[in-house]
Amino acid sequence: MSAKQLFEDMKKNLGKIVPEAELKYKAELAYEIIELKHEKNAVILGHNYMEPALYYTIPDFRGDSLELARQAAKTDKDVIVFCGVRFMAETAKILSPDKTVLLPAKKAGCSLADSISASDVRELKKKFPGVPVVTYVNTYADVKAESDVCCTSGNAAEVVNSLKTDKIIFLPDQYLAANVARETGKHIIYPTRFPKSKTIDLTNLEYQMIGWEGKCEVHEEFNVKDIENTRKQFPDVVILAHPECKPEVCAAADFSGSTSAMVRYVQETKAPHYLLLTECSMGDNIAASNPDKDMLRLCSVRCPHMNEISLEETRDALKNMQYVIEVPEETRIKAYSAVQRMIEIG
Repeated sequence: MSAKQLFEDMKKNLGKIVPEAELKYKAELAYEIIELKHEKNAVILGHNYMEPALYYTIPDFRGDSLELARQAAKTDKDVIVFCGVRFMAETAKILSPDKTVLLPAKKAGCSLADSISASDVRELKKKFPGVPVVTYVNTYADVKAESDVCCTSGNAAEVVNSLKTDKIIFLPDQYLAANVARETGKHIIYPTRFPKSKTIDLTNLEYQMIGWEGKCEVHEEFNVKDIENTRKQFPDVVILAHPECKPEVCAAADFSGSTSAMVRYVQETKAPHYLLLTECSMGDNIAASNPDKDMLRLCSVRCPHMNEISLEETRDALKNMQYVIEVPEETRIKAYSAVQRMIEIG
């Protein structure tokens, strides 16, 4: 496919979302990346939060963290280019240590991943000895290495139920933990809220889950008022909320689910209007693939970390084989078990 043909396809699919002048420029970039991809024997993985011009052109596989982790684990290519954030690229390296993994950005961090460290997990394990640790995949490799099993927003409740234990440590997203606790009928406590000057007798506390106070800076922005205001203007709107939103937001929405679950929900239902309370590029991507659906853009927040991944940076990463992701082997081996269990649970 030529750059001109690529532009025509982009114009057809994204013309209502991306200005034509921008599409022309990005079609040239996408064409160059596709050529480099073949030259370097690379596979490109694109997360749902990528900008539309990137998402609909260069990835071989698109999806959420779980789906892309599966693809990273079974690829036969020499190079994995992960168009997502750092913890995702680390997960690919954990699963495919013999591959060169590139992250098309110098940092591309994550507020959730930055909210907890491996030493934090070790301290919690000391405080709650013998309690299994479930860690959200939105964490760095050294935190995964301290965990028993990882989970995604889509399989978190299933992972928790699979452990069949009286108590579980669930890290680090406080809102996802609260939503999972509600779904599984468990009472959750947050040790980070205990007064530091006071010794807490844990034996007298009634709880089944131990959480942490990490937050996604994107999903933290949404509130019930957004939903109320939208329903006033569009009474027949169907509202979808990501489980990283506050529990009261998820409860007020019509549907709460992972990014992939949101995609399926929109595809499989018919409603006069839809509103997604999640990262705004994902809303654009769903709108592009569902042109017959009316997607409202009233509560859009762009993730600054996902926004670091661009077509320019992806081209340069492949061209110069730069931004290589490394995970120390000792850490990788420990983390592998937790990630593999997550994939097996599905």
